[in-house]
This record gives sequence, structure tokens and C-alpha cells, in this order.
Amino acid sequence: MGLADLRSIRERQLDIPLNDKVQRTLELVFEELTEIACNDLLCQGHPRDKITMVRKVHMRYAGTDNPLLIDPDVNNDVMVKHFEEIHFRQYGYTAPDRDLVIEAVSVESIGGSEEPIKPFIGIKKPSNGGVTKAHETPMCVAGVWHDVPIIYRNNLAAEQQIIGPAIISEETATTVIEPGWQAELTRQGDCILTRIEPRPKREAIGTRVDPVMLEVFNNLFMSIAEQMGVTLANTAYSVNIKERLDFSCAIFAPDGSLVANAPHVPVHLGSMGASIKTVIRENADSMKPGDAYVVNAPYNGGTHLPDVTMISPVFGTDGTKILFYVASRGHHADIGGRTPGSAPPDSTSIHEEGVLIDNFLMVENGILRERETLDLLNSGPYPCRNPKQNIADLEAQIAANSTGIHEVTKMIDHFGLSVVQAYMQHVQDNAEESVRRVLDRLTSGAFVYPMDNGCQIKVKIDINREAREATIDFTGTSPQYKGNYNAPSAVCLAAVLYVFRCLVGDEIPLNEGCLKPLKVIIPPKSIISPEYPAAVIAGNTEVSQGVTDALFGALGVLASSQGTVNNFVYGNEKYQNYETICGGTGAGPTHTGTSAVHSHMTNTKMTDPEVLEWRFPVRVDSFSIRHDSGGRGKFKGGDGIVREVTFLEEMKMTLLTSHRHTDPYGLNGGESGAIGHNFIRRQNGDIEELPGNAESDMKAGDTFIMETPGGGGYGT
Repeated sequence: MGLADLRSIRERQLDIPLNDKVQRTLELVFEELTEIACNDLLCQGHPRDKITMVRKVHMRYAGTDNPLLIDPDVNNDVMVKHFEEIHFRQYGYTAPDRDLVIEAVSVESIGGSEEPIKPFIGIKKPSNGGVTKAHETPMCVAGVWHDVPIIYRNNLAAEQQIIGPAIISEETATTVIEPGWQAELTRQGDCILTRIEPRPKREAIGTRVDPVMLEVFNNLFMSIAEQMGVTLANTAYSVNIKERLDFSCAIFAPDGSLVANAPHVPVHLGSMGASIKTVIRENADSMKPGDAYVVNAPYNGGTHLPDVTMISPVFGTDGTKILFYVASRGHHADIGGRTPGSAPPDSTSIHEEGVLIDNFLMVENGILRERETLDLLNSGPYPCRNPKQNIADLEAQIAANSTGIHEVTKMIDHFGLSVVQAYMQHVQDNAEESVRRVLDRLTSGAFVYPMDNGCQIKVKIDINREAREATIDFTGTSPQYKGNYNAPSAVCLAAVLYVFRCLVGDEIPLNEGCLKPLKVIIPPKSIISPEYPAAVIAGNTEVSQGVTDALFGALGVLASSQGTVNNFVYGNEKYQNYETICGGTGAGPTHTGTSAVHSHMTNTKMTDPEVLEWRFPVRVDSFSIRHDSGGRGKFKGGDGIVREVTFLEEMKMTLLTSHRHTDPYGLNGGESGAIGHNFIRRQNGDIEELPGNAESDMKAGDTFIMETPGGGGYGT
């Protein structure tokens, strides 16, 4: 610390638009801040001629929160160009039509510290140029054994060179000099290591599958998706995406098949491929580098309207051939619809649930089509309530995709395109074989899963051991529902993919290969394959959980989870929030269930009470485990939770919940989990019971209480 440079940073908040009059303001402010920052160092005795000044302009797009630091210039156009270059690198797009704001300016004064005085080494070189060795020892380098000398550092002369392999020993350190390197002691006593032989050329790993490289690429593909998720969480605006992490990121092959994902939300990941294939089908000949498409249509790979998918192609260096696609799907707090949060409990048409987006080009050649996007979000009978928040989250998804494009390109540059493309297929082939190994130990079965609304999910699983394949037949499942308990077929496939991936013990990414040994039969015009314009808001969450539990029940491997995500939605024209609430998971033949956790098709977090109370006019009064709500058995089901939230402003509240009438089943003699319970305690003390699907006007001081279901038990 004593050798660190002296620094002083002075900053001034401006929040002024970038226009022709701004230069005079910048000049005056910079002069003032420069004098103040310089005096900060002069007062500490630092000479003026050794002080360096660094000036920065903090610039951002109007309506955004994150300024970028750029160098000031007397020409506004130069600053704009510099800003757009940095913004495109960081976020993947520019918005030329959007106003620019100078949020602040800063001046940093830097005073370099004095260079420490190092004593010269007084030892002379030996006349014969030799080195005094203590002794030799065997050392293995890159699989080859060498007899290497151990040399005491205090015996070394200045400017003496030691050619590796060798070891330099001293009281507080050991320095290893590998073959192809040399060490030299300077007159100041520093030991400098220098490569003297060229680095050996790395052998190509080849395109044939190698078990070690298969693991490398499994994790590499997943890592890219995880980095996309980090970018999305860091740049998003809404609590839903930033705090609850209700989003998913993944990489897809040129044909739209899922290659790898991060461990995000299963219902997103298993269904996104259908959205990618829709965009490919509609735009295969017109896509360009820098394009990004938006989809939320449930009939083209979407789940429900609040889940909005951003899709970007990854082109090769020549900009003509698409090598991959990257995509991010995030649950937006509001996408329009009859009720705040876009979850009307009694909707009968998709158009009551919000704005339908199908194959919309949001970014073209790296340019944000902001006006067209706002027109879209403000369209329809029930437009978005807060389109600026939607834009902010969509921009975060663009940034996430930009991260994915950058990392995929870096991977190709490192390994070569042929190797990456080969392992793109190998990881899917490995996933396919992993599922086939699971089928070798499973038995056929069937299950009927009753739902609170009188519908049922019926599934029969036939295992063909000779072919190592399975047929999953949902024939007999209830026909398309008049309400909103309809799940698009892509959601049903996502549930199948998730269940069989869960049964694979190996650490592999969820991908298209998992589905290859599986034949899935989904009856048309059913609650798991509705036709336009069916309402679907509850299908993505409630029906998907039911499909998952029905599959586990048919295989006899896991009792029912809470079987719901407990959609809790509230808002008004100013605030909108959507939250899913955890519960218990089912027990299995070797383990108890888990309490107070999101399970199966949802994999999100609960919003921290501090964040929830800061961003919305509500108060979390209680959040606790609902003891003894898990089903009894040899292995007990997990317990649900109790959550009490008091409203501090008038809002409309919507609930979409399940297992308020039917019990979460137990298996093999295990007891069912407890059903859930919803009610309101009004400010005057009155208690108001609520059904599973409900809409209520909440006044300031009213408290909503939810008791979530427990998981089923297993065995006796």
C-alpha cells in the first residue's frame, strides 16, 4: 500500500441531454473539478509536474440506468461514436434514435509514487561462468522425467542465466524453471523468467469423440449459457428476472435443436427449441449478423405470454453462415392482459392474457427498433402497463445473447469450427445414450393425475428393452379446457425431457439428445395441446407440474410434489409483480422430500423480503415452514410453507394455484401431502376464504395468507 499511486476522484452529477450547448458546460465543470482534484494531491506534498489528470464523461441512453465512461471530446459526434462502440460491445445493440444523457462527469488526479530504491547485487560472476549446485533431484515435466539441479538463490550472481529445467531454492520461495525457459537475476535482485524456445504446437484434438473432451465440451457449453444468465441477471430491471431469476438461457444448433443449457427453469429450456425452429422457418434466408428476434406465442414454442424469448443467430467470420443460435427467455412482470401481472384467473382467450408476439425483429443489424417495439407493446385490446420496464428487460436479454455470441465465437476460435461442430453432436449423442441406459432399468407403467378443475392427465409409458426406447402416450388426457388450464405441446415435451433427464445420474446438459429414444404421443385439442386462441396462462405452470408428477407416478420413482407453483400476482397501473411460492417435494424410494423449495418445472428463487418491500408497497409479515404438511411414510414428503403479505396500497391480486382440493399423491403406501389453502384477513379482522383461482381487490392494510401444499410420502 505504501507504494501505491496517490489518487483523487472528483465527480459532478449533471443529468443533461447531449446537445450543441453541452460543450461549454463540460468545459466549465471539468476546469473546476480538475483544480479541486489537483489540489487534493498538492495538499499532500505531491509536485504538480508529476500529477496526471484523467477526465471521463458518464453517458447513457435516456431511460436507462447504467452509464458508460467515455473520453470527452470537443466534437459531440466523436463522443457519440465512442459511446455506441462501447455500448454495442457490452450490450449487443445501439439505439441511434434514442436521446443521450450526460449523467455525470469525473476527473481523477493520479500522482505516481516514488520508485523504491533497490540495492545492487555485489556478487561477481564466477570466472568459469558456472553455477554452484546444491544437488540434483528428479522432476517430471509434461510426462517426462528430468534430473534437475537445485540452485540456492543466494549463490547466484547478477546477470547469470539458468537454463531450464532447474529449481532455484531460497528461504521463502521455490522457483521452478521448466524446459524451454531461462532465469536471470538482475542487478537489482529480481529473478526474470523468459521463454527461450517456441511453445510447442498444440495437437488438434480431432473430431472423433474423446471421453475427456466430451466432459470438457459438456461443461463448456453449459458455462456459456451460465455466463449469459449472469449478464441477464446483472442488467435486468424487473424483480422477476433480477431477483427471482425467472429466466433461462441456452445454446442451439443451426437446426434449432437444444445443445446445452444452464441449470435454469426446466419448462423454459425444454420448450425453447420450438420457438427457435419457428424463427428459422420464417427467417432462414433473411437473417443477418446483429439481428435478434422476439417470440412469446404459445402456439410457436412459447409457454405463456409473460415468458418472452429473445433469439439471436451466431454467424461465422464471413457473416454468411449461421453456426449456432443463442436464446434467453425471461418472465416479464407484465405483458398486458385484463389484470396486472398478465394472469387473469378466468381468461378464456389468449388475447385476454396480454400482447401476443410472434417472430418480431427487435434488433436489425445491431440497431434497436425501439419505436416499432413500443408500438407492439402498446397494441391489442390489453396492452402492456409498463412498456418501459419491458424494454429494459428485453435489452437485458439482448445483452445476454451478446454474451453468448461472444463466448461461442471465442470457443470456435480456440478449438476450431470442425471440432466444435463435432462435439455439438457428440454431447447430444451422449445424452441420448444416457437416457437409453436409464430405460434399461425402468419398467412400464401408467398413471391418471386428477386436477382441481375436474380435468385429468392420463399417461401410459411402454418401455421397449430390446430397442432401448420408450413410448409416452398421453391419450385419454382431458380435452382443451374452456378456461386457462391449457399447456402448449412444447410445455408437455419440456416436462418429458425434464423427467427423463432427472433420471440420468451423469452430469450432462439438458439437450435434444435426451428425447431421441422417446416417442411422445400428445392428443390434439387437449389440455396439453390447445389450439389458438385458447387461454394458457395457468397451463405453463400448473398443467406442466401435473404432467411432471404424472410421469413420475407412472414410473413409480417419486411421489407427488406440491404440484403447483402457487402463482401470486398483484399490481395496479404503477406497480406489477409476479411471484411463485415454494412448497414441499415428494419422497422417493431412498429419500425424504424437501421442504420449502421450488420444484420440477419451476426453478426460481423467492424474492428477498427486503427487495420486495423496497420495490413494492407490501410488507412480508411471516414466511415459515408449514410443519407436518408433508405426507407420512417410510420416507416423509417435504413440508410446504406459510406466507403472509400485507398490502400498503390498493391493488388487484390474482391467484393461480392447484392442489386446493386434490391431495398431492403418495406412492407405495405413502400418505398424501396436505392440500394448500388461500385466504385474506381484511383490515377489520374479517377472514375471506379464496379458491385456487381467484381475483380480489386488496385495500391498504389487508393481508393475504397462503399455505402451500406438502409433498407426498413414500412407502410404509
